[in-house]
Amino acid sequence: MMKLGFIGTGNMAGAIMGGIIKNEIFKPEEIIGADISAAGRGKASELYGIHTTDDNKKAAAESEVLVLSVKPQYYAETIAEIRDCISENQVIITIAPGKTLAWLEEQFGKPVKIVRTMPNTPALVGEGMTAACVNQYVTEEEKEYALKILRSFGKVELVPESMIDAVVAVSGSSPAYVFMFIEAMADAAVAEGMPRPMAYQFAAQAVYGSAKMVLETGKHPGELKDMVCSPAGTTIEAVRVLEEKGFRSAVIEAMKSCADVSRNL
Repeated sequence: MMKLGFIGTGNMAGAIMGGIIKNEIFKPEEIIGADISAAGRGKASELYGIHTTDDNKKAAAESEVLVLSVKPQYYAETIAEIRDCISENQVIITIAPGKTLAWLEEQFGKPVKIVRTMPNTPALVGEGMTAACVNQYVTEEEKEYALKILRSFGKVELVPESMIDAVVAVSGSSPAYVFMFIEAMADAAVAEGMPRPMAYQFAAQAVYGSAKMVLETGKHPGELKDMVCSPAGTTIEAVRVLEEKGFRSAVIEAMKSCADVSRNL
């Protein structure tokens, strides 16, 4: 019996595997990954040293904890394929936006222990942010076990299921916006004459350090912003232009659209 199984071995699954193995929650030989793609299986095997198979039922039947890491549009057919292999003792971890606990239970058509989560790709470097909620069949002990797995690649918060769409917008999808921000800042630095590799380093480290200040000082982001803005200085001029161009509004509207799509998947 494998401790942990994955159905789907793509980027998110790989990020989770990497964190779990690095932090020695499970050994590679205790993990099995199923993927219909030979290339996907080969990559997972090469990068993480796990067992792989092209048989979803095998991974489902042989895992104590099973992560459904296929894209949301494949959830219904994947669950239909594996549901007869799932026992009442197994714990299912899902990572699909839009797929509610009620919908998942309906697909399985029997009592199944489900932990619904929304992780993000910084899990790959041990800095993930994951939200989790559980259904009524998951015991306190099983919940703690699932949270221990999820903590192996970053921070975890238990949230009411009604918050999951907000989570998708603020952490699940947001690395993409942050990467765009870093890329834009680096482009501007290049325009000012800085070599591109150096520009990426300066921009990324500034974002990393700023995020760390929010988390570690406990100060309001607005207060930290004010600390950088000297009277008649360079920073407040940049802030003025960002406000003029609708910077905050663009972020808010983007996240609202993101949450709406998540809700309707």
